Amino acid sequence: MTGIDAVTLEKAIVHKIGNPTRGEELKLSANALTLNDEIVRGLLCRYFLAPFNEHDCYHFTHISNLDMNEVYAYVKQVFDDPASFQQQSVYLAQLLYQKSTHVRVKEGELYVALFDKISFEGEERKALGIFKSETKETFLKVFAHGSGWELSAEDGININKLDKGCLVFRTNENDGYKVCVVDNTNKQQDTQYWVNDFLQVKPYSDSYHHTNQALGLCKLFIENEYAEKFDVSKSDQIDLLNKSMDYFKTREQFNLQEFADEVIHHPDVVDTFMDYKKNFEASRNYAIDESFDINGMALKKQARLFKTVLKLDKNFHVYIHGRRDLIERGYDEETGKKFYKLYYEEES
Repeated sequence: MTGIDAVTLEKAIVHKIGNPTRGEELKLSANALTLNDEIVRGLLCRYFLAPFNEHDCYHFTHISNLDMNEVYAYVKQVFDDPASFQQQSVYLAQLLYQKSTHVRVKEGELYVALFDKISFEGEERKALGIFKSETKETFLKVFAHGSGWELSAEDGININKLDKGCLVFRTNENDGYKVCVVDNTNKQQDTQYWVNDFLQVKPYSDSYHHTNQALGLCKLFIENEYAEKFDVSKSDQIDLLNKSMDYFKTREQFNLQEFADEVIHHPDVVDTFMDYKKNFEASRNYAIDESFDINGMALKKQARLFKTVLKLDKNFHVYIHGRRDLIERGYDEETGKKFYKLYYEEES
């Protein structure tokens, strides 16, 4: 997120959240933090806000009535009545404690913070942040001792690594607000209690999420299903990854049938891809439109995840950017080793 230095941190409070199945306690704070130190305020703003991508938006949902989503209701109350901040933060802590029953959920601190003047969609807005720190790191502290220096070890939080976060902007209230989410721990499907159980948010059905999800679908299909069912080489997988990314980079709109015909091409692979798409959507409870505008920010994000490096033992890394027809794969019976033959015109 950009423009952090101009943000105002109005209030913040910390509660301790344990895992009830391990007998860990919920420890509630009666008072908000004293934020007189401008350096501390600045560090907290950077810790809380820097990891968020403002283009990646979700909204609160509920199976029957949005007002029954508890986090949504507590956040709405804070926006309507900032004086209720401390009490609503207690309700949020109690709710998260109830949801923290999975064996992998770690004890940690819950921070609730009220911000103003956050730049979002071209306007300055109020926002409520809900953050949880679970990972502790050991730091060395240097201090003066007599005529020299000594060291001590202390456990603390790395302000460059936010574990979990949710930033709710005061806009689109009737649709469940606009919400940005961070979840860098417990990413396994069975432990996504932060997103699914606690927040109950879903991504907006927009070009960013369609592009992001479609590229994620292609990557997982090529690396898993395509490799397993069609017995293809790693270089063939990389070739299809390159073709998929090139399609998105050279088009303004995605069309599912066009993509299947031009990129995947082979009928059997196309059928498998379509079946994989249905399962992908069902597991994420998100439907990717068959046609949508390609979003440049989502494309840039996913491009970093498309690895097109062919690793051969620990000796060679071959970067493949295209022209699969210039790569030949074989097996040498005399040495008992596999080989790749690369054709090129000049080296640099």
